[in-house]
Amino acid sequence: TSSMPFTGPAAYGVRVMIHLLGLGEQRRVSQPALAETTGTPESFLSKVLQALTRGGLLVSQRGQSGGFALSARGREATMLEVIEAVDGPIRLNVCLASGTPCARVSWCPAHPVWAEAQQAMFHVLNAARIQDLATGSRSAETRRENHSAVVETIAAAAADQASEYVKSTHAH
Repeated sequence: TSSMPFTGPAAYGVRVMIHLLGLGEQRRVSQPALAETTGTPESFLSKVLQALTRGGLLVSQRGQSGGFALSARGREATMLEVIEAVDGPIRLNVCLASGTPCARVSWCPAHPVWAEAQQAMFHVLNAARIQDLATGSRSAETRRENHSAVVETIAAAAADQASEYVKSTHAH
């Protein structure tokens, strides 16, 4: 579990998926060609491609006509799925890691804000289909609407938590 939103490898994974989707159905591309077209060092790209293959988003084939191609699942993938295939589950803060209950959750005024911000991030990344990014059909209007929704959600949660925190500190 990463406590950062995403890493360099995840960003390269998104770049690879967009490139492959832009090439069309069942096109197989070699690792050196992918490294060149995505601007990724080949040794670094190897781990990214392995993770995407393990995550079921790519299929690989060895040999003369080998390379990497999108799987059926990969053609329908979202940015969230690509990022998590490379980095594993992402969390904005360690207190949100699944399976690890935060000892401060009952009294920490920031926890609900982290949780809402994470949900907003998941919403945006899950709404961003790689296919739409590759074809340019994800409109600027959709991006603005998602951005506005995220900002409003985070701002409202922060204001609510600040108000609750002030009330709780003045009550004592």
